[in-house]
Amino acid sequence: MRYPGPERIPSSDFLVHTVFDVQMDLPAALPETRETSPFRLLTPERPFAPVIFTSAHSGRDYSADLMSGVRLCPLSLRRSEDCFVDELFQAAPHYGAPLLAANFPRALCDANREAWELDPGMFSDRLPEWVNTNSSRVSAGLGTIAKVVASGEQIYGAKLPFAEAERRVIAYWRPFHETLSRLIADIRGRFGYCLVIDCHSMPSPNPGRRPAVRPVEFVLGDLHGSSCASRVTRAAEAVLNNKGYLVRRNDPYAGGYITRHYGRPADDVHVLQIEIARALYMDESRIEPLPDFAFVQQQMTDLIVAMTRQVHDLIG
Repeated sequence: MRYPGPERIPSSDFLVHTVFDVQMDLPAALPETRETSPFRLLTPERPFAPVIFTSAHSGRDYSADLMSGVRLCPLSLRRSEDCFVDELFQAAPHYGAPLLAANFPRALCDANREAWELDPGMFSDRLPEWVNTNSSRVSAGLGTIAKVVASGEQIYGAKLPFAEAERRVIAYWRPFHETLSRLIADIRGRFGYCLVIDCHSMPSPNPGRRPAVRPVEFVLGDLHGSSCASRVTRAAEAVLNNKGYLVRRNDPYAGGYITRHYGRPADDVHVLQIEIARALYMDESRIEPLPDFAFVQQQMTDLIVAMTRQVHDLIG
């Protein structure tokens, strides 16, 4: 992908492309339809901001090859999704920042985990010694191939072969991360630095019940100051506070695999994770956008504008 300099370009000059339109060295045999592609990459024709937005958990392609052996209905699985987060941040390309979003569902392959965080109790054969079976995510049933959904229900009716985990990592997890790695390298090579804003959503503690105190509406995760410059976190916090939102840092979400793996300020790659309360924009029981969805979407567009305009001062 070729990036021009960071000059300001009118929004009317932007044309959003899919990953198949941009000039990148993609993995061989990448599926060529939206239904079978592991991800969507939306990018402006002429990016000028060294910022990438990601949505690793908003995928909702419950294809037959992923549903084999699943005992739950798609609606139950969808409660583990960061539903509609990709849509909340879909304006990113119009302000010079690519948006990379997984198509595959988080409950069946999680792009915000290491490639091989697996629970040995889920598989019918012995796992290789190099598989990480002891992480806190695996213990919670939320490894790369999750054991349970957010409600705690078991996803599968029988044990899976390890070959199925291999297939999902190669077909879904790997293309997503190869593309993100290439984007980061390309932007850092062009500008000297890169900011990744990793977008997620968080469920209500007790969906459908009126909280006794005002709930936190955004959590900003920077691994307690280690994954990005402090000015980045403060800038995002200021935008959200000025809009009247209740914002907290790193509690209870300090950052997942994307934040830990790519967030290396010493190497000029900064990552900030954003968690938005689902109650702000969706009916959590019906998995449907609320009437206020468009308003919240515009608020996130305002955040995109602020971060892409300030990035050169924040980390340049």
